[in-house]
Amino acid sequence: MSVIWYSNPSGFDHVTPPGHPERVDRLNAVEAGLEPLRLDRRDAPDCTDAHLRLCHPQSYIDAISDSIPEAGSVSIDPDTHVSPGSLVAARHAVGGCVAAVDAVLDGEAQAAFVGCRPPGHHAETARSMGFCLFGNVAIAARYALERGLHRIAVIDFDVHHGNGTQDLLWGVPEVLFVSSHQMPLWPGSGAAHETGAHGQILNVPLPTGSNGTQMREAYDLLVFPRIAAHAPELFLISAGFDAHRADPLAGLNWRTEDYAWITHRLCDLALEHCGGRIVSTLEGGYDLDALSASVAAHVGVLKERLA
Repeated sequence: MSVIWYSNPSGFDHVTPPGHPERVDRLNAVEAGLEPLRLDRRDAPDCTDAHLRLCHPQSYIDAISDSIPEAGSVSIDPDTHVSPGSLVAARHAVGGCVAAVDAVLDGEAQAAFVGCRPPGHHAETARSMGFCLFGNVAIAARYALERGLHRIAVIDFDVHHGNGTQDLLWGVPEVLFVSSHQMPLWPGSGAAHETGAHGQILNVPLPTGSNGTQMREAYDLLVFPRIAAHAPELFLISAGFDAHRADPLAGLNWRTEDYAWITHRLCDLALEHCGGRIVSTLEGGYDLDALSASVAAHVGVLKERLA
């Protein structure tokens, strides 16, 4: 079985203001990195409002829809902007995650990567922020529970804390949420004492200036044993690549090979506990060359180990 790559041209229609880091060119960088891997590429479908309501109230969904302009760009907050194509793109990002869960659970593929934008891990229950409109990976987790799973792990290695995913999964005991992130750094959440309503959240703050060596030590000591103890039936990855040393928005010093390392280790755990079932979805990563190389390393390991 191959790794499925979900994308949609609508992502190019989510246009942010000039100079904004979460920009259309990110998709070009992702495509440049993934096209040589010869993956099974599919269009991410639209989601339904029922999928969105797994994490967000209908009033919030309607508010996002009502905020979409007929032309130009509108700021929802200082970081988060929408243009005429933004809602369709965001719905395809969620739909890609839902389709990826179906494909992996139905045995069409061992793993899938959802390379859509806008990202999702900062979107809270009724608040868009940090470039994110809907909680893509959290919706995927709740959808997988509806499909009948009982234990899921969400691993977020974006440089920023996945505050939205934490908010959306705070009271869900079946889902282990692990976030490693630079601290201090926006959005300011993600302290180690934030452990969820059922102790199922693990935050791993990493100091500014630390590199892949410190990350590997933290994952070996804290993250991998916790995942193994949870024995997930499905792994969901919030794959942010902005901890890379070249990224302009933060101050960690990971290298491309660190993304390959962490992916190898997660594949090992997934093979041990759930037959290698992994769905990964794009979050951050704002240096285009680093993004292209890192996403290729990440998905390349998924293909090597799981396809």
